[in-house]
Amino acid sequence: MNDWPERRDDGYGRGSAQARPEGAQRMPHVQRQPQRPPRPPQQPQPGRPGVPPQQQGGYDGGYDSGYNTGQVYGTPAGGSPGGPGGPGVPPQRPSGPSGPSGPGHAPDWGRRIKIGSIVLVSALLVTTVGTYFWADSKVRREVDLSKVIERPKEGDCTTYLIVGSDSREGMSDEEKKKLHTGSAEGKRTDSMMILAKCSSGNTMISLPRDSDVEIPSFVGSESGKKFPAQGRRVKLNAAYAEDGPELLVRTVEHNTGLRIDHYAEIGFAGFANIVDALGGVELDIEKGFKDEKSGADFQAGKQTLNGEQSLAFVRTRYAFAESDLQRTKNQQKFLSALASQAATPSTIVNPFALYPMLGAGLDTLIVDKDMGLWDMGQMFFAMKGVNGGEGVSMNMPISGQRGGNLVWDKAKVQQLVKEIQNDEKVTVRGQ
Repeated sequence: MNDWPERRDDGYGRGSAQARPEGAQRMPHVQRQPQRPPRPPQQPQPGRPGVPPQQQGGYDGGYDSGYNTGQVYGTPAGGSPGGPGGPGVPPQRPSGPSGPSGPGHAPDWGRRIKIGSIVLVSALLVTTVGTYFWADSKVRREVDLSKVIERPKEGDCTTYLIVGSDSREGMSDEEKKKLHTGSAEGKRTDSMMILAKCSSGNTMISLPRDSDVEIPSFVGSESGKKFPAQGRRVKLNAAYAEDGPELLVRTVEHNTGLRIDHYAEIGFAGFANIVDALGGVELDIEKGFKDEKSGADFQAGKQTLNGEQSLAFVRTRYAFAESDLQRTKNQQKFLSALASQAATPSTIVNPFALYPMLGAGLDTLIVDKDMGLWDMGQMFFAMKGVNGGEGVSMNMPISGQRGGNLVWDKAKVQQLVKEIQNDEKVTVRGQ
Protein backbone atom coordinates (compact mmCIF):
# COMPACT_ATOMS: atom_id res chain seq x y z
CA MET A 1 0.00 0.00 0.00
CA ASN A 2 1.34 3.36 -0.94
CA ASP A 3 1.41 5.68 2.09
CA TRP A 4 2.36 8.71 0.07
CA PRO A 5 -0.54 11.04 -0.85
CA GLU A 6 -1.02 12.22 -4.32
CA ARG A 7 1.33 14.90 -5.49
CA ARG A 8 0.08 18.41 -5.52
CA ASP A 9 1.56 21.27 -7.45
CA ASP A 10 1.63 23.72 -4.53
CA GLY A 11 5.46 23.44 -4.28
CA TYR A 12 5.37 22.43 -0.60
CA GLY A 13 5.52 18.64 -0.73
CA ARG A 14 3.13 15.77 -1.13
CA GLY A 15 0.00 14.42 0.55
CA SER A 16 -1.14 17.48 2.48
CA ALA A 17 -4.04 19.77 2.01
CA GLN A 18 -2.48 22.44 4.07
CA ALA A 19 -0.57 25.34 2.65
CA ARG A 20 2.64 24.03 4.33
CA PRO A 21 3.44 20.52 5.56
CA GLU A 22 3.11 19.72 9.25
CA GLY A 23 6.29 19.74 11.30
CA ALA A 24 5.87 16.13 12.36
CA GLN A 25 5.40 15.03 8.79
CA ARG A 26 8.30 17.01 7.33
CA MET A 27 11.06 14.80 5.95
CA PRO A 28 14.71 15.82 6.25
CA HIS A 29 16.27 16.90 3.05
CA VAL A 30 18.80 14.34 1.86
CA GLN A 31 21.13 15.23 -0.91
CA ARG A 32 21.86 12.27 -3.03
CA GLN A 33 25.34 11.93 -4.50
CA PRO A 34 25.84 10.98 -8.10
CA GLN A 35 26.54 7.30 -8.55
CA ARG A 36 30.06 6.22 -9.56
CA PRO A 37 30.88 3.04 -11.31
CA PRO A 38 32.34 0.45 -8.93
CA ARG A 39 36.17 0.33 -8.71
CA PRO A 40 37.82 -2.84 -9.84
CA PRO A 41 39.20 -4.90 -6.96
CA GLN A 42 42.89 -4.33 -6.19
CA GLN A 43 45.28 -7.17 -6.57
CA PRO A 44 47.34 -8.10 -3.49
CA GLN A 45 50.79 -6.57 -3.47
CA PRO A 46 53.47 -9.08 -4.31
CA GLY A 47 55.68 -10.14 -1.41
CA ARG A 48 53.23 -8.89 1.24
CA PRO A 49 50.60 -11.62 1.84
CA GLY A 50 47.78 -10.78 4.12
CA VAL A 51 48.09 -7.00 3.77
CA PRO A 52 44.70 -5.61 2.68
CA PRO A 53 44.52 -3.29 -0.31
CA GLN A 54 44.95 0.36 0.56
CA GLN A 55 42.78 3.19 -0.60
CA GLN A 56 44.44 5.97 -2.54
CA GLY A 57 44.00 9.61 -1.78
CA GLY A 58 42.83 9.20 1.82
CA TYR A 59 39.13 9.95 1.17
CA ASP A 60 38.44 7.98 -2.05
CA GLY A 61 38.37 10.57 -4.73
CA GLY A 62 38.70 13.65 -2.61
CA TYR A 63 35.30 13.79 -0.91
CA ASP A 64 33.35 11.94 1.75
CA SER A 65 30.45 9.80 0.56
CA GLY A 66 28.74 10.18 3.88
CA TYR A 67 28.78 6.48 4.65
CA ASN A 68 30.94 4.78 7.28
CA THR A 69 33.34 2.46 5.44
CA GLY A 70 34.67 0.88 8.62
CA GLN A 71 37.55 3.28 8.97
CA VAL A 72 38.42 4.16 12.54
CA TYR A 73 38.60 7.89 12.84
CA GLY A 74 41.94 9.21 14.06
CA THR A 75 43.98 6.67 12.09
CA PRO A 76 46.15 7.81 9.18
CA ALA A 77 44.44 8.20 5.82
CA GLY A 78 44.44 5.00 3.84
CA GLY A 79 45.81 3.12 6.86
CA SER A 80 44.51 1.04 9.68
CA PRO A 81 44.73 1.09 13.46
CA GLY A 82 48.07 -0.64 13.21
CA GLY A 83 49.66 2.15 11.17
CA PRO A 84 50.03 3.14 7.52
CA GLY A 85 51.03 -0.32 6.43
CA GLY A 86 48.31 -2.21 8.17
CA PRO A 87 48.16 -4.29 11.32
CA GLY A 88 51.52 -5.20 12.79
CA VAL A 89 53.47 -2.68 10.69
CA PRO A 90 55.11 -0.07 12.99
CA PRO A 91 54.50 3.60 12.24
CA GLN A 92 57.36 5.53 10.64
CA ARG A 93 58.93 8.58 12.30
CA PRO A 94 59.16 11.73 10.28
CA SER A 95 62.60 12.51 8.94
CA GLY A 96 64.48 15.82 8.84
CA PRO A 97 66.80 17.08 6.11
CA SER A 98 69.72 14.87 7.24
CA GLY A 99 68.08 11.89 8.92
CA PRO A 100 65.70 11.21 11.76
CA SER A 101 65.52 14.37 13.79
CA GLY A 102 61.87 14.93 14.44
CA PRO A 103 60.30 15.90 17.73
CA GLY A 104 61.21 13.50 20.52
CA HIS A 105 64.05 11.88 18.59
CA ALA A 106 67.25 11.35 20.65
CA PRO A 107 70.24 13.55 19.57
CA ASP A 108 72.90 11.87 17.42
CA TRP A 109 75.81 12.14 19.89
CA GLY A 110 78.19 10.19 17.67
CA ARG A 111 77.74 12.72 14.88
CA ARG A 112 78.07 15.66 17.28
CA ILE A 113 81.26 14.27 18.81
CA LYS A 114 82.71 13.70 15.33
CA ILE A 115 81.98 17.27 14.25
CA GLY A 116 83.30 18.65 17.55
CA SER A 117 86.51 16.65 17.18
CA ILE A 118 87.06 17.97 13.67
CA VAL A 119 86.53 21.55 14.85
CA LEU A 120 88.91 21.05 17.81
CA VAL A 121 91.66 19.49 15.68
CA SER A 122 91.32 22.27 13.10
CA ALA A 123 91.57 24.93 15.80
CA LEU A 124 94.65 23.28 17.31
CA LEU A 125 96.26 23.00 13.87
CA VAL A 126 95.66 26.66 13.09
CA THR A 127 96.95 27.66 16.54
CA THR A 128 100.05 25.48 16.19
CA VAL A 129 100.93 26.81 12.75
CA GLY A 130 100.31 30.39 13.87
CA THR A 131 102.43 29.90 16.98
CA TYR A 132 105.25 28.41 14.92
CA PHE A 133 105.49 31.36 12.54
CA TRP A 134 105.05 33.88 15.35
CA ALA A 135 107.79 32.28 17.45
CA ASP A 136 110.07 31.78 14.47
CA SER A 137 109.86 35.49 13.64
CA LYS A 138 111.06 36.45 17.14
CA VAL A 139 114.24 34.34 17.17
CA ARG A 140 117.45 36.26 16.54
CA ARG A 141 119.58 34.26 14.10
CA GLU A 142 122.73 36.33 14.32
CA VAL A 143 125.56 33.76 14.52
CA ASP A 144 127.08 32.63 11.23
CA LEU A 145 128.93 29.36 11.76
CA SER A 146 130.03 29.36 8.11
CA LYS A 147 132.66 31.92 9.17
CA VAL A 148 134.30 29.33 11.45
CA ILE A 149 137.35 27.84 9.74
CA GLU A 150 139.27 24.55 9.99
CA ARG A 151 136.39 22.68 11.55
CA PRO A 152 136.55 19.10 12.93
CA LYS A 153 134.73 16.26 11.17
CA GLU A 154 131.03 15.79 11.76
CA GLY A 155 130.00 13.22 14.35
CA ASP A 156 126.99 10.95 14.82
CA CYS A 157 125.49 13.09 17.59
CA THR A 158 123.97 16.58 17.41
CA THR A 159 125.95 19.04 19.51
CA TYR A 160 124.90 22.40 20.95
CA LEU A 161 127.08 25.08 22.51
CA ILE A 162 124.80 26.75 25.08
CA VAL A 163 125.98 30.12 26.40
CA GLY A 164 124.66 32.34 29.15
CA SER A 165 125.94 35.85 28.64
CA ASP A 166 126.04 38.77 31.06
CA SER A 167 124.37 41.03 28.51
CA ARG A 168 122.29 43.78 30.11
CA GLU A 169 120.62 44.64 26.82
CA GLY A 170 117.14 46.10 27.31
CA MET A 171 117.45 46.28 31.09
CA SER A 172 116.58 49.44 33.01
CA ASP A 173 118.75 50.75 35.84
CA GLU A 174 116.16 49.52 38.32
CA GLU A 175 116.27 46.01 36.83
CA LYS A 176 120.09 45.96 36.89
CA LYS A 177 120.01 46.88 40.56
CA LYS A 178 117.32 44.34 41.39
CA LEU A 179 119.12 41.48 39.61
CA HIS A 180 122.60 42.46 40.91
CA THR A 181 124.04 42.51 37.38
CA GLY A 182 126.06 45.71 37.59
CA SER A 183 126.24 48.15 34.67
CA ALA A 184 129.23 46.94 32.68
CA GLU A 185 129.05 47.71 28.96
CA GLY A 186 129.18 45.00 26.30
CA LYS A 187 128.74 41.34 27.17
CA ARG A 188 130.80 38.38 28.31
CA THR A 189 130.12 34.68 28.76
CA ASP A 190 128.86 33.88 32.22
CA SER A 191 128.36 30.18 31.56
CA MET A 192 129.20 27.74 28.73
CA MET A 193 128.30 24.12 28.20
CA ILE A 194 128.22 21.50 25.45
CA LEU A 195 125.07 19.43 25.06
CA ALA A 196 125.48 16.27 22.97
CA LYS A 197 122.19 14.71 21.87
CA CYS A 198 122.94 11.07 21.07
CA SER A 199 120.91 7.89 20.61
CA SER A 200 123.19 6.24 23.18
CA GLY A 201 122.30 8.89 25.77
CA ASN A 202 122.57 12.65 26.14
CA THR A 203 125.60 14.31 27.71
CA MET A 204 125.88 17.78 29.22
CA ILE A 205 129.45 19.06 29.72
CA SER A 206 130.09 22.36 31.49
CA LEU A 207 133.08 24.41 30.32
CA PRO A 208 134.41 26.53 33.20
CA ARG A 209 135.01 30.06 31.99
CA ASP A 210 138.42 29.97 33.69
CA SER A 211 139.51 27.04 31.48
CA ASP A 212 143.00 27.42 30.03
CA VAL A 213 142.73 27.36 26.20
CA GLU A 214 144.68 28.38 23.11
CA ILE A 215 143.28 30.98 20.72
CA PRO A 216 143.69 29.46 17.21
CA SER A 217 143.77 31.19 13.83
CA PHE A 218 140.39 32.64 12.93
CA VAL A 219 138.53 34.90 10.55
CA GLY A 220 137.05 38.06 12.07
CA SER A 221 133.27 37.90 12.26
CA GLU A 222 132.94 41.55 11.21
CA SER A 223 136.11 42.33 9.27
CA GLY A 224 136.43 39.03 7.40
CA LYS A 225 140.18 39.29 7.93
CA LYS A 226 142.13 36.16 8.86
CA PHE A 227 144.17 36.31 12.05
CA PRO A 228 146.99 33.75 12.38
CA ALA A 229 147.54 31.67 15.48
CA GLN A 230 150.04 33.19 17.92
CA GLY A 231 150.05 30.49 20.62
CA ARG A 232 148.17 32.76 23.03
CA ARG A 233 146.71 30.99 26.02
CA VAL A 234 143.84 32.69 27.74
CA LYS A 235 140.75 31.96 29.77
CA LEU A 236 137.94 30.54 27.65
CA ASN A 237 135.63 33.49 28.17
CA ALA A 238 138.26 35.79 26.63
CA ALA A 239 137.58 34.27 23.20
CA TYR A 240 133.98 35.48 23.33
CA ALA A 241 135.03 38.92 24.55
CA GLU A 242 137.55 39.23 21.69
CA ASP A 243 135.37 38.41 18.67
CA GLY A 244 132.02 37.05 19.82
CA PRO A 245 130.26 33.71 19.28
CA GLU A 246 132.13 32.73 16.09
CA LEU A 247 135.55 32.89 17.77
CA LEU A 248 134.18 31.10 20.85
CA VAL A 249 132.95 28.21 18.68
CA ARG A 250 136.27 28.14 16.82
CA THR A 251 138.19 28.04 20.12
CA VAL A 252 136.04 25.27 21.62
CA GLU A 253 136.35 23.14 18.47
CA HIS A 254 140.13 23.69 18.29
CA ASN A 255 140.75 22.74 21.93
CA THR A 256 138.35 19.78 22.08
CA GLY A 257 138.30 18.38 18.54
CA LEU A 258 134.49 18.21 18.73
CA ARG A 259 132.40 19.85 16.01
CA ILE A 260 129.63 22.20 17.22
CA ASP A 261 126.40 21.92 15.20
CA HIS A 262 124.33 24.67 16.82
CA TYR A 263 124.83 27.72 19.01
CA ALA A 264 122.33 29.18 21.52
CA GLU A 265 122.83 32.19 23.80
CA ILE A 266 120.58 33.99 26.26
CA GLY A 267 121.20 37.09 28.37
CA PHE A 268 120.37 37.96 31.98
CA ALA A 269 117.02 39.59 31.26
CA GLY A 270 115.72 36.81 29.04
CA PHE A 271 116.75 34.16 31.54
CA ALA A 272 114.94 35.82 34.43
CA ASN A 273 111.84 36.57 32.34
CA ILE A 274 111.48 32.95 31.20
CA VAL A 275 111.58 31.72 34.79
CA ASP A 276 108.94 34.24 35.86
CA ALA A 277 106.75 33.37 32.86
CA LEU A 278 106.80 29.73 33.98
CA GLY A 279 105.75 30.74 37.47
CA GLY A 280 109.14 29.86 38.92
CA VAL A 281 111.30 26.73 38.88
CA GLU A 282 111.23 24.16 41.66
CA LEU A 283 114.68 23.17 42.87
CA ASP A 284 116.10 21.05 45.69
CA ILE A 285 119.10 22.88 47.16
CA GLU A 286 121.30 20.45 49.06
CA LYS A 287 123.15 23.04 51.14
CA GLY A 288 122.20 26.64 51.81
CA PHE A 289 124.54 29.48 50.79
CA LYS A 290 124.71 33.25 50.69
CA ASP A 291 126.58 35.64 48.39
CA GLU A 292 126.37 39.44 48.45
CA LYS A 293 127.73 39.93 44.92
CA SER A 294 125.09 37.78 43.22
CA GLY A 295 122.36 38.48 45.76
CA ALA A 296 122.02 34.77 46.63
CA ASP A 297 120.50 33.85 49.99
CA PHE A 298 119.21 30.27 50.04
CA GLN A 299 118.24 27.75 52.66
CA ALA A 300 118.60 24.02 52.11
CA GLY A 301 115.58 22.08 50.86
CA LYS A 302 112.98 22.12 48.08
CA GLN A 303 111.81 25.56 47.01
CA THR A 304 110.49 27.46 44.01
CA LEU A 305 112.85 30.12 42.64
CA ASN A 306 111.61 33.19 40.79
CA GLY A 307 113.59 34.95 38.05
CA GLU A 308 115.68 37.06 40.40
CA GLN A 309 116.53 34.14 42.66
CA SER A 310 117.30 31.85 39.71
CA LEU A 311 119.78 34.30 38.24
CA ALA A 312 121.52 34.60 41.61
CA PHE A 313 121.66 30.82 41.94
CA VAL A 314 123.41 30.22 38.60
CA ARG A 315 125.83 33.16 38.96
CA THR A 316 127.16 32.54 42.48
CA ARG A 317 130.80 31.42 42.62
CA TYR A 318 132.47 33.16 45.56
CA ALA A 319 130.38 31.31 48.15
CA PHE A 320 131.97 27.96 47.21
CA ALA A 321 135.40 26.54 47.87
CA GLU A 322 135.38 25.03 44.34
CA SER A 323 134.45 28.42 42.92
CA ASP A 324 133.70 28.09 39.20
CA LEU A 325 133.47 24.30 39.24
CA GLN A 326 130.64 24.36 41.76
CA ARG A 327 128.94 27.14 39.87
CA THR A 328 128.92 25.10 36.64
CA LYS A 329 127.34 22.20 38.53
CA ASN A 330 124.60 24.52 39.79
CA GLN A 331 124.06 25.84 36.27
CA GLN A 332 123.60 22.34 34.90
CA LYS A 333 121.22 21.42 37.68
CA PHE A 334 119.11 24.51 37.19
CA LEU A 335 118.94 24.33 33.37
CA SER A 336 117.86 20.69 33.54
CA ALA A 337 115.10 21.58 36.01
CA LEU A 338 114.05 24.51 33.83
CA ALA A 339 113.87 22.30 30.74
CA SER A 340 111.91 19.64 32.63
CA GLN A 341 109.28 22.17 33.62
CA ALA A 342 109.14 23.97 30.27
CA ALA A 343 108.95 20.81 28.14
CA THR A 344 105.77 19.41 29.70
CA PRO A 345 102.33 18.94 28.09
CA SER A 346 100.79 21.36 30.62
CA THR A 347 103.06 24.09 29.23
CA ILE A 348 103.32 23.16 25.55
CA VAL A 349 99.59 22.63 24.85
CA ASN A 350 98.41 25.47 27.09
CA PRO A 351 98.58 28.75 25.16
CA PHE A 352 98.23 30.75 28.40
CA ALA A 353 101.51 29.19 29.58
CA LEU A 354 103.30 28.73 26.25
CA TYR A 355 102.89 32.23 24.80
CA PRO A 356 104.22 34.09 27.87
CA MET A 357 107.21 31.75 28.08
CA LEU A 358 108.08 32.12 24.39
CA GLY A 359 107.46 35.84 24.42
CA ALA A 360 109.64 36.28 27.49
CA GLY A 361 112.70 34.54 26.10
CA LEU A 362 112.68 34.32 22.32
CA ASP A 363 113.45 37.97 21.65
CA THR A 364 116.60 37.70 23.81
CA LEU A 365 117.64 34.30 22.45
CA ILE A 366 120.49 34.43 19.93
CA VAL A 367 121.14 31.35 17.79
CA ASP A 368 123.00 30.35 14.64
CA LYS A 369 121.42 30.94 11.25
CA ASP A 370 120.70 27.24 10.64
CA MET A 371 118.94 26.63 13.94
CA GLY A 372 115.17 26.25 13.69
CA LEU A 373 112.44 25.89 16.29
CA TRP A 374 112.59 22.13 15.88
CA ASP A 375 116.28 22.17 16.83
CA MET A 376 115.49 24.31 19.88
CA GLY A 377 112.81 21.85 20.93
CA GLN A 378 115.25 18.97 20.57
CA MET A 379 117.76 20.88 22.70
CA PHE A 380 115.22 21.40 25.51
CA PHE A 381 114.07 17.79 25.48
CA ALA A 382 117.69 16.61 25.54
CA MET A 383 118.33 18.72 28.65
CA LYS A 384 115.15 17.33 30.19
CA GLY A 385 116.42 13.82 29.50
CA VAL A 386 119.67 14.52 31.33
CA ASN A 387 117.73 15.75 34.36
CA GLY A 388 115.57 12.62 34.23
CA GLY A 389 118.58 10.35 34.51
CA GLU A 390 118.72 9.44 30.81
CA GLY A 391 122.23 10.82 30.31
CA VAL A 392 125.39 12.18 31.87
CA SER A 393 125.98 15.58 33.48
CA MET A 394 129.58 16.57 34.18
CA ASN A 395 132.30 19.20 34.14
CA MET A 396 135.09 19.06 31.59
CA PRO A 397 137.79 16.77 33.11
CA ILE A 398 140.44 18.88 34.85
CA SER A 399 144.06 17.82 35.45
CA GLY A 400 145.31 20.88 37.35
CA GLN A 401 145.87 24.64 37.13
CA ARG A 402 148.15 26.97 35.23
CA GLY A 403 148.47 30.55 36.45
CA GLY A 404 145.05 30.38 38.06
CA ASN A 405 143.45 28.85 34.96
CA LEU A 406 141.95 25.35 34.94
CA VAL A 407 143.85 22.90 32.72
CA TRP A 408 141.86 20.18 30.96
CA ASP A 409 142.87 16.52 31.15
CA LYS A 410 143.84 15.92 27.50
CA ALA A 411 143.60 12.13 27.59
CA LYS A 412 140.10 12.14 29.10
CA VAL A 413 138.96 14.93 26.77
CA GLN A 414 140.09 12.93 23.73
CA GLN A 415 138.28 9.81 24.95
CA LEU A 416 135.15 11.84 25.73
CA VAL A 417 135.14 13.43 22.28
CA LYS A 418 135.66 10.06 20.58
CA GLU A 419 132.70 8.51 22.40
CA ILE A 420 130.44 11.42 21.43
CA GLN A 421 131.57 11.45 17.81
CA ASN A 422 130.85 7.72 17.49
CA ASP A 423 127.57 7.91 19.44
CA GLU A 424 128.88 5.57 22.11
CA LYS A 425 127.90 5.47 25.75
CA VAL A 426 129.96 8.07 27.62
CA THR A 427 132.18 6.50 30.26
CA VAL A 428 134.39 9.50 31.05
CA ARG A 429 133.60 11.48 34.19
CA GLY A 430 134.76 14.94 35.23
CA GLN A 431 134.66 16.90 38.48
